[in-house]
Amino acid sequence: MYQSIIIGCGFAGAVMARQLAEKNGQSVLVIDSRNHVGGNCYDRKDEYGILVHQYGPHIFHTDIKKVYGYLSRFTEWYNYRHEVVGNIYGKELPIPFNLNTLKMVYGEEKGAKLEKLLIDEFGKEARVSILELMNHENEELREIGSYVYENIFLKYTMKQWGKTPKEIDPAVVGRVPVLLSYDNRYFQSTYQGLPLHGFTPLFDKMLDFEGIEVRLNTNAKDVLTIDPAGEHKVLFEGKPFEGNVIFTGALDELFDCRFGRLPYRSLRFDFEHYDKPFYQSHGVVNYTVTEDFTRITEFKYLSGQLDASDTTIIKEYPMAYEGQNGQIPYYAINNDANQALYEKYKELVQTIPHFYCLGRLAEYKYYNIDAIVNEAHLLAERL
Repeated sequence: MYQSIIIGCGFAGAVMARQLAEKNGQSVLVIDSRNHVGGNCYDRKDEYGILVHQYGPHIFHTDIKKVYGYLSRFTEWYNYRHEVVGNIYGKELPIPFNLNTLKMVYGEEKGAKLEKLLIDEFGKEARVSILELMNHENEELREIGSYVYENIFLKYTMKQWGKTPKEIDPAVVGRVPVLLSYDNRYFQSTYQGLPLHGFTPLFDKMLDFEGIEVRLNTNAKDVLTIDPAGEHKVLFEGKPFEGNVIFTGALDELFDCRFGRLPYRSLRFDFEHYDKPFYQSHGVVNYTVTEDFTRITEFKYLSGQLDASDTTIIKEYPMAYEGQNGQIPYYAINNDANQALYEKYKELVQTIPHFYCLGRLAEYKYYNIDAIVNEAHLLAERL
């Protein structure tokens, strides 16, 4: 009945389904255990009419023209330019740290002097890592690097990843930038914004195509048997299946964590509604040094519902993923030991013909939306 079965209905699964059905003329079944399409990008209007992102904020941005053009087939765009501020002991500063932040921290006179020092050393519009600043021979540049490390990076990262300062990889510190510009946007990508009517209608339109069937509220293991050692390595509803299987879920859980559970970070989201026009100054405010939560998102900025008389926010509390009911694995914890454990699970499926791992969970790596859309295109072309 089906030429391809896809497990998971986020961007990886939905793009694969559309490409295989539209370009290859395949009959495709998409299975998802949740009661909605869209994966973690699912959004909905809450009881107050505010469009909220159920699993935390997702902002589309890309420099890949092909990806932007492809998604534009399924949505118009709200011209949202994402700006983030950090609440640092009650004072809001632009993040990433830039020349505006510099003047706010050090004042106009000293800030102008430090700006000249930075630009003379690194050039206008440069992105300089705080690690480079912290190790610089110039004392004033070291001071800037240390300020960003202590007030923007360190405690926020400890909350996000559940690590002590000694456990934080120096390579991560090396990726934290200081931007030598006055551009307060969080992303400098060519194309950025949000689907005008939300992510969920985008998914609905993408999956509305002849040859695509979607089954929600369906656990993949209830209909699909994966047995690398068996005579028939893949069974669908008890019968041998010889078509493609594109798996976008957690690979360790597909095999009941037989080698041990892959570590992830999870999140708890607390929604709050307020009977006032706005709760905060920006769509996202990061709490980099105080509070147990990492950030607060106010959704009306993201949806463009700025005229609404009330507002809905969400607070994010990071935690370890333990596989409990209701917990969702969000971020792979990438290190050599965890990668070695992942490879054990990957070896189990490498002997299965036409079985493909795609996406954050299945590949145990981080993808932005544009990157996974692009990867899904590449895999569909290979098939």
